[in-house]
Amino acid sequence: MHGSAEGHGSGGGHRPDQGPDGGSGERPGDLLPGAELLEDLLAGTPEEEHPVTHVHHLPVRGSRTLPWPAWVDPGLRARLEEQGVSAPWRHQVEAAQLAHDGTSVVVATGTASGKSLAYQLPALTRLAEDPRACVLYLAPTKALARDQLASVAALADPSVRPAAYDGDTPAEERDWVRRHSRWIVTNPDMLHRGVLPAHQRWSSTLRRLAYVVVDECHAYRGVFGSHVGHVLRRLRRICRRYGADPVFVLASATVAEPAAAATRLVGAPVVAVTEDGSPRPGATFALWEPPLTERTGEHGAPLRRSAAADAAGLLADLVERGARTLAFVRSRRSAESVAEQARRLLQDRGRGDLVRRVDSYRGGYLPEERRELERALSCGELLGVATTNALELGIDIAGLDAVVLAGYPGTLASLWQQAGRAGRAQRESLVVFVARDDPLDHYLAHHPRAVFGRPVEATVTDPANPYVLGPQLCCAAAELPLTPADLPDFGGPVAEAQLDELVAAGRLRRRPAGWYWAGRGRPDVDIRGSGGEPVAIIENGTGRLLGTVDGGAAHATVHTGALYVHRGDTFVVDELDLDDACAVVHAESPDWTTVARDVTDLGVVRTDRVRRLGTVTAHTGVVDVTNQVVTYQRRRAGTGEVLAEFPLDLPARQLRTRAVWLTLDADAVARAALDDLSLPGSLHAAEHAAIGILPLLATCDRWDLGGLSTALHPDTGTATVFVYDGHPGGAGFAERGFAALRRWLLATRATVASCECESGCPSCVQSPKCGNGNDPLDKAGAVRVLDVVLDELAAADEAGTGAVEVVTAAATAVTPNDPAAPVGDTDGTADEAGDEADEAGDEAAEDAGRGARPAEDDLVF
Repeated sequence: MHGSAEGHGSGGGHRPDQGPDGGSGERPGDLLPGAELLEDLLAGTPEEEHPVTHVHHLPVRGSRTLPWPAWVDPGLRARLEEQGVSAPWRHQVEAAQLAHDGTSVVVATGTASGKSLAYQLPALTRLAEDPRACVLYLAPTKALARDQLASVAALADPSVRPAAYDGDTPAEERDWVRRHSRWIVTNPDMLHRGVLPAHQRWSSTLRRLAYVVVDECHAYRGVFGSHVGHVLRRLRRICRRYGADPVFVLASATVAEPAAAATRLVGAPVVAVTEDGSPRPGATFALWEPPLTERTGEHGAPLRRSAAADAAGLLADLVERGARTLAFVRSRRSAESVAEQARRLLQDRGRGDLVRRVDSYRGGYLPEERRELERALSCGELLGVATTNALELGIDIAGLDAVVLAGYPGTLASLWQQAGRAGRAQRESLVVFVARDDPLDHYLAHHPRAVFGRPVEATVTDPANPYVLGPQLCCAAAELPLTPADLPDFGGPVAEAQLDELVAAGRLRRRPAGWYWAGRGRPDVDIRGSGGEPVAIIENGTGRLLGTVDGGAAHATVHTGALYVHRGDTFVVDELDLDDACAVVHAESPDWTTVARDVTDLGVVRTDRVRRLGTVTAHTGVVDVTNQVVTYQRRRAGTGEVLAEFPLDLPARQLRTRAVWLTLDADAVARAALDDLSLPGSLHAAEHAAIGILPLLATCDRWDLGGLSTALHPDTGTATVFVYDGHPGGAGFAERGFAALRRWLLATRATVASCECESGCPSCVQSPKCGNGNDPLDKAGAVRVLDVVLDELAAADEAGTGAVEVVTAAATAVTPNDPAAPVGDTDGTADEAGDEADEAGDEAAEDAGRGARPAEDDLVF
């Protein structure tokens, strides 16, 4: 959507598009532009099945260039001009100039706008001028890191010796990287586990560090982003110890308040460059809602054709027309399923020649599988790929004609990042957003202004989260004793209070000179918040490693009896061994899928703030959540019909987090015309819909959130609806809901009331992860509950009442039950720890926020 793929592309020159076979493919020369391609795809569709709800046209944008800065190294400029880059775009020069002058900068422009050149110009010039200088490059995924490594290698002088330092780097090469590479490509996990704890071994690099590049920095949000912010503060602190003061250059998608977000991340002032000077070809962007079918789901609710099925059909249709296409899906299983469905459709149409040119891409593949898929996609051997968000970030994929988004990716920033993968220099591209059968997607499909007329979100982080700050202070103290002079970087008074708790817990020792790590080995801290070590998937009989899943997701995805899909092949789990972190599977092709069911309990720890709205009160504060996966269902593939349910014996998991909750007194319940029978289902339905819509306002998705509703909660004494963050300590999402309560509930009410179903369906009040099997649900009652809350909000606003009140802290501590709980001791080398973190982290980046998959409302009666 924004021109050629990012790589190191720059204004004034375009690389020629490759054919689908790497330059000699059979790609049709008469591929239709986006608008006509969409019309062709829809030809012959019956009116009652017409899926497109809105079409938006993105206009062509011309390029704006500036002359090469005089300070650019002549050799670097010559190599760029040899690659067809005749003049840099304006934003590239502006950001490069700031970095060259010693000012930390974030360049926040569209996909494929050549952000890489903004840091390559000053950094490679500095390396050419100073043979001792070094650069550290950080990427959130290994695919992006390897792509950028190739880009730098093509531009750098041989003396730079760019190299990767991640979990795929052989042990025998790591010492060479430390000693000889001057452009080190790594990720936050390896920096946290493998570099900073071993800073003495890295001292030669750290004392010569001139630039730190943080690519795709918008990916660092929520708990993970808060951890990364502290990792960067630790890096700056150690660099100061060795006499270095590197300039930070950050690259970001278009986000709100990029300078403020980057400053929060780095912990030091950062200025922003946001005016995009790159050209953008036109694009046609369609909102697509699959039609209702004759099938029914739980409790007779009408079902739409699935987004995955429509995405697979679109992928096959586009590949058949010669359009190079990415189909973004929401889960690993969907990536496998969509690719397999598309291949089957092509085979059924007699296009067996195209079957081999469709594949899937996701985390959990072995490194060599990932590399081969990336190569085949980049050179054009593959025409269509179904992928998770693992390919959302800036890996260089030139010449894509279309992008299909099977479901809202959680944030507008991600939506535009994924959509921006489509774009060719002289041809309008096509983007199709296919709505899933859930409240948020339904809302977006019918409210195009929420997609095209709304600014992207600001990045949400909370560095003061005690589950983040405490462990990070332990890491910092283990690297170098903390002194009072260090505390402003880590939050000042908040950090000092946390240090007192860590000393009391025996994790740190207080000495006149500062705070010292008191543990054995080094602190063991998971910066992804992904819920434990990865679980290996092992094939029974052969011992073959098929892949891995995030530890936090294992209970729900690879429990005993679960169906597991790997590159189109299906397996059934024989046993999940949590002690050994492995799931043993055997090959099987059943006609069913599996869905885990769980139960949840929630207790209020502390109320921080309230808004008293007459008969309704809104609260935000700290809660304890206990969740346990207790059964799983076998459901018929394609229809979702429940075939059987089986018990599971898995341990309960506990979470202290932040929540927003609404209480309705007896008068509010009476005004909503609810009795003892209808009240639980009405609250339950309102809670489902509210969880589904909150990602519209917060940088999260449904899987980042959990909830619970009850007609009488023991801690509130009345009817209550809770929505909580699914991360230890919270991630700011529930608090965002509290702050934007009226907007949140207005959108929720509009979604439920406008849905064409009679009594509730997945597009409005049913949830895909309901611990109670979506029973009971009362759609009409939910609308009345929301009406009462909104009426009270409006009345309070009109009367000038309902202001936020800060509640006096309760006796229960603000910090976790055990402030040292997230921090263990780890033996072994930093390299070994880095490997583990790197492998877990690369997959957690794909499934960000979906580790423990918080329960969406075990309804409490």
